[in-house]
Amino acid sequence: MSEDLYRAVTDFARDTPAWVHAFTGTGTDAGLLVFGVLFVAAWWRVRPADGRAVALALLAPVATVFGYAVSETLKSLVDEERPCRAVVGAAASIAPCPPYGDWSFPSNHSAIAGASAMALALAWRRIAWLTAPLAVVMASSRVFVGVHYPHDVAAGLVVGALAVAVFVRLLTGPAERLVEAARTGRPGALRRLVGPGPRPAPAVAVPRQRDRRTAELLEGAAGPAPVPRRTAPKRGRHRIP
Repeated sequence: MSEDLYRAVTDFARDTPAWVHAFTGTGTDAGLLVFGVLFVAAWWRVRPADGRAVALALLAPVATVFGYAVSETLKSLVDEERPCRAVVGAAASIAPCPPYGDWSFPSNHSAIAGASAMALALAWRRIAWLTAPLAVVMASSRVFVGVHYPHDVAAGLVVGALAVAVFVRLLTGPAERLVEAARTGRPGALRRLVGPGPRPAPAVAVPRQRDRRTAELLEGAAGPAPVPRRTAPKRGRHRIP
């Protein structure tokens, strides 16, 4: 089934204009550049935020590298031949077919795309609407140019995303503690990297409840204050003229 879908996609790709070939040939690398810019933007926006937000932003590119490493390990274990050599009757690939030994499953480009999208979604949820479709388009382009099966890119997306999810879940706590420690340390490059953190809340004057309670106790021990006695006015004799 994957071979039939591969033939259908590559046959369609061959009939598209030359500018489409050029765009899809460079689209994957351009997409990786976009993800790199988004990593920097995600880090910059959370520098005044709490330690957890900064930790997630700093872990995002590291987790993506981990996702790529997991994909590369699987690729060396599976040893699946590239479809541009293995599928009989398929149209010639738009991109040059990688040399023998550069295996097909899973797609490393797709794994990096899936890992980047997941890492950015964890660090900056509001741009998931951009990163998720971008990852899918980048992965699909590898089938379009003829160097991967559809199941290669699907597996790459899943492997990259899952690897990042596990990596971030395990390391967010330690990374957050490192961020907080760096913020309280000496000024330097590391402190500038983690950012200043949130501003402290302004001090609010709180009434001294203890003094008020002490005054009440003293007043109770002394007894109620004496009430001044009213004296009736003296009656004087009035002369009758």
